[in-house]
Amino acid sequence: MDYSVLDFGALGNGTADDTAAIQAAIDACTSAGGGRVILPGGRTFRSGALILRSHMELHLEMGAVLQGSDRLSDYQLFGGSAPVRMDVPSYENCEYAGTPTHYFLYARGCEDLAITGPGRIDGNEEIFYGEASRWHIDGSFYPRAPLLFLENVSRLTIKEVTLSGSAFWTVHMVGCRDVLIDGIRILNNLKMANCDGIDPDHCQNVRIANCHIECADDCIVFKNTAHAMRYGPCENITVTNCTLTSTSAAIKFGSESEDDFRNIVISNCVISRSNRGISLQLRDKGRIENVSFQNLTIETRLFHPEVYWGNAEPIAVTVLRRKEETELGAVRDVRFSNIFCTAENGILLYAEEPGAISGLRFDGVALRLRRATDYETGVHDLRPCAGSPSVAGGDCWVYAKNVFDTAFRNCSFREDASMGQPPDAPCRCEGCEGFRLEEG
Repeated sequence: MDYSVLDFGALGNGTADDTAAIQAAIDACTSAGGGRVILPGGRTFRSGALILRSHMELHLEMGAVLQGSDRLSDYQLFGGSAPVRMDVPSYENCEYAGTPTHYFLYARGCEDLAITGPGRIDGNEEIFYGEASRWHIDGSFYPRAPLLFLENVSRLTIKEVTLSGSAFWTVHMVGCRDVLIDGIRILNNLKMANCDGIDPDHCQNVRIANCHIECADDCIVFKNTAHAMRYGPCENITVTNCTLTSTSAAIKFGSESEDDFRNIVISNCVISRSNRGISLQLRDKGRIENVSFQNLTIETRLFHPEVYWGNAEPIAVTVLRRKEETELGAVRDVRFSNIFCTAENGILLYAEEPGAISGLRFDGVALRLRRATDYETGVHDLRPCAGSPSVAGGDCWVYAKNVFDTAFRNCSFREDASMGQPPDAPCRCEGCEGFRLEEG
């Protein structure tokens, strides 16, 4: 059965507060056993935080816009104190246990939930602005409201919808199982800090396909936050046929990594205009294992050497302690195959302790270095970590430290004339064992 929000008093004129009417339609739908809540096309519905429930589909018709309220208080779904302004920029300190203080679309403990349609959901990012510069807009507080916060949802579907204007993580899924995300667009401000695209956090059996994502910070980023340890590891996940643009990493694991990431396949994706391509960024005790990256094209450029993590590395695998007392994680058995990279910096493989990275295989990876900006090259970003925030890897295609049993097979490396003289050797290795370049 269909439930139009207009029948519950929503005006959809772009100015009226339609929160109560939309929530009434949702509640009526679920009370009747399920159905479809419809936002009719050609209208803009303004709303504060909404609670989604089981056995319902929120459907936005073509031309329908669900836009966040202009009042911060409308996002305090569970009360609490007013937000506190950050003392330092989020790129210097953005520790996050996984629980937001503000919400827009919220669901918890649900099953059979869908968000669909060719309409758009807009997070009204401007009301969350803090300090702004030519390259970067920081939020006025941290953490801010995710566009979608979905916890402990089984059989979740998000299809076709456009998500825009998020001031924080756009789709944060916590402990969700049997998830399909297909054909969505995420179009965020490339200057707005922390507006990740899709964040599966302690999730299992997830399929992400046919999506286009543009956002500041990371496009698709797997998390294991401290708050949600009861939901288990991130595992059994596929990402395919996506186009990605990011001011940080297009595909990232971490940095919140309190549990394991395993059995994950990333394939047939195009990464362009990104600060990093792939980043495996362990900073806590979790492990990354049995992961495959295949059939990708990656284009990176350095957006800014300070305000975004990463220094134009096409692939970065790093294992460091977040704090001095942190237990160190490990990366094992990761494959990179048939990947074409055009980048402003080389590949980084960096472990704080010997052997914390091992069993990597690069097969058919082609790397072409070329200058896209005037920023310094040969320096790699290690943030966040307890020690130095960066390391000078020098002028090389691959910089590896404390990496064991790693092989490059049928790989090619070259430089454009814009890079100057080619390096003396393709790889610089420190403390590595079983590190080899193979032909044929």
